[in-house]
Amino acid sequence: MKNVDYIIVGSGLAGIHFCEQLKANNKSFVVFDNKSQHSSVVAGGLYNPVVLKRFTSVWKSKEQLELALPIYSKLENDLKVTLDHKTPVYRRFTSVQEQNEWFTASDKPELSEYLSTQIIKNDNVAIDANFGFGKVLETGRIDTKLLIESYKKQLLENNQLIEDAFAYEALITEDLIQYKDITAKHIVFAEGFGVKKNLFFKDLPLKEVKGELLTIHAPDLKMDYVLKSSVFLIPIGNDLYTVGATYDWKDKTNNITAEAREALLKKLKTFLKCDFEVVNQVAGIRPTVTDRRPLVGQHEIHENMYVLNGLGTRGVMIAPYVAKQLFDRIENNIALENEIDIARFK
Repeated sequence: MKNVDYIIVGSGLAGIHFCEQLKANNKSFVVFDNKSQHSSVVAGGLYNPVVLKRFTSVWKSKEQLELALPIYSKLENDLKVTLDHKTPVYRRFTSVQEQNEWFTASDKPELSEYLSTQIIKNDNVAIDANFGFGKVLETGRIDTKLLIESYKKQLLENNQLIEDAFAYEALITEDLIQYKDITAKHIVFAEGFGVKKNLFFKDLPLKEVKGELLTIHAPDLKMDYVLKSSVFLIPIGNDLYTVGATYDWKDKTNNITAEAREALLKKLKTFLKCDFEVVNQVAGIRPTVTDRRPLVGQHEIHENMYVLNGLGTRGVMIAPYVAKQLFDRIENNIALENEIDIARFK
């Protein structure tokens, strides 16, 4: 029989950051993960405080970045890997009107520290950008695939990871959580899209949106910044670039498709003018919510059962923030923000 403070189901970004809260507060835990969810692994991993389609601020961006970046730095030291690649994000302008909208946005108090007021002239012959770029500050890329692989390896070494599907029907909830030979004070479900099969939280209004990414090899591009145009183009080293992402609300599989590949390539070719080769394609289901806020909170009947989900497309920024909120709710009885509390759907 094993006794722990917490059982965590899922080792994506949400699960990892909740584990970090537990470790920082000397709480014991065990993690279940059966590799069925792919949204964190296929994520582009960008942290960017600006919605570049509309030139608006990301929800709680300042608070999220102030909390998240030191945590990623700590994870780099703990795991002995490089995760945080400080990379500027350039927004490609397609007209003078877009330039003017950028300057208008840069005057807003919540955006002024993140939007450079200098238009950057394009000097890269491999990119078509006659109207130049706007530069977003305080941006970068977290290598989510390396983070998850390294973190799970560490969990395995510490006997804290069980690579098995979680059997909901085997869960006994009384004063304590009983699951097979494990007893815990609390259980947190951080399983992404997999929560749709969860007997306890399957009725949450989680939407499944499939995303696909390409990796291209483009030796002549020589680009050291993230480019946002009709698609994101993200340098990942060795003349390789991530291209993404698609949004498919109908297909619920993790299978890659020719349709997504062609759609991404069509958009890419509107501004990329050098030769390239597609070397990889991946797909995953993102858990998102209609109001674009995470799903965090306590089960309405089982008081020691919680959910941490619905991070959407900005998981690297949001995950540390909501993980701390949930930990403080459980251990310190601090109320969750109404915007993220699942009680808002009652």
